[in-house]
Amino acid sequence: MSELPVLVIGAGPIGLAAATRLAERGIPALVLERGPIAGAAVSEWNHVRLFSRWGELIDPAARQLLASTGWTEPDPDAYPTGQDWATRYLQPLAQALGPEVVRTGTTVTAITRQSRDRVVDSGRDTAPLVVHATSSNGSTERILARAVIDASGTWSRPNPLGTEGIPAIGETAARDGIHYRIPDLTDPGQRAALLGKHIAIAGSGHSALTAIGLLADLAAEDPATTITWILRRASSQPDAATNDELPQRGALGIRAREAVDAGLIHPRPGFRVTEIVSTGPGLSLISDDGQRLDGVDTVLALTGFRPDHRITSELRLDLDPVLEAPRALAPLIDPNVHSCGTVYPHGHRELAHPEPGYFIAGMKSYGRAPTFLALTGYEQVRSIVAAIDGDLAAAEAVELTLPETGVCGGAGVFDDPDAASSGGCCSAPPAPAELLALPTFGGRP
Repeated sequence: MSELPVLVIGAGPIGLAAATRLAERGIPALVLERGPIAGAAVSEWNHVRLFSRWGELIDPAARQLLASTGWTEPDPDAYPTGQDWATRYLQPLAQALGPEVVRTGTTVTAITRQSRDRVVDSGRDTAPLVVHATSSNGSTERILARAVIDASGTWSRPNPLGTEGIPAIGETAARDGIHYRIPDLTDPGQRAALLGKHIAIAGSGHSALTAIGLLADLAAEDPATTITWILRRASSQPDAATNDELPQRGALGIRAREAVDAGLIHPRPGFRVTEIVSTGPGLSLISDDGQRLDGVDTVLALTGFRPDHRITSELRLDLDPVLEAPRALAPLIDPNVHSCGTVYPHGHRELAHPEPGYFIAGMKSYGRAPTFLALTGYEQVRSIVAAIDGDLAAAEAVELTLPETGVCGGAGVFDDPDAASSGGCCSAPPAPAELLALPTFGGRP
């Protein structure tokens, strides 16, 4: 099957890094991107500034490829916006790889094994994978692939507002008043729609903290703007954001704490939404213990994302039942135990499945865990591509140094004090012995 391409799903930072690594090794590659441009998902949050520096957002192999085109590398110590990342790095990288490698406007609808459903054992390890895709013009095709690297991410599947993992009662009916993305206050229309209104923000992660900072400025500008911050946890603790080795990420928590102290943000800890009721022009949020938050004009449900595995229903996957991440990776990224700075270095072994040749990389590999960094994904695909090429020595040499974070789940603002006081959140794990026994993919002939 060596003449077949390795198919990469998603032309985001991790998918393009995978394609670059494949090109580096002379392995035919094809990247399928659902959006109209490379970095389409990143472009949907153009206005958001990353808390990672440029130096932590550029894959080493991609840097080398781009340098050969005369590309000017951004200041490694500067912090880009989503728009910067897309236009100054992702789109030039896609152009350097070429249109024959990166195909946009193409949606993967299924991945199967040629002439076999999930039940059939015979010949499964030698038959190619089949990627079923639909183009924006409506045409469909079957693409045979030597291997598939799924770097499609989780952006298209935000978590619901409901506290039990499913939409709250009335959430779907109230969808016009609920938004699952950080608002763009540079957009006059979005700004006008929020100014002077009652806005409820749900979530305690970095997206929620980013929105808190933005909307605090709005409340300072117009005192008629009311910002209520609803959090599922009932207790609070001193700010742990200063422990963060990514200063801009830590600054999110500090800024949120200052906004609360200034009275610009009104926290409601211990509010677990189970029902949403439309009350005339506004919404009422009802918690599981009967608390109410009335007169809400807009809800920002910034409660994270989850993976979509429906395209692989005919493949044999081994997913953790809690995180929906590869089973071998899940113990290393469980947000109840780890921050993104305490994740054990991992590569092809932890990301492989019983289905030969299929790998999940990037944010999707973390399932429901929220602590993913681009640096992690770049090392993931470096190891995966080496394994596909049969270079097991390189595939096994996984090295990853990540910045330490403060307390998990929102940089320590209104977080769980028990996790922080015990140190359990941020203690680096030992390498599990069972990782050494996992199967490899391929082998250099």
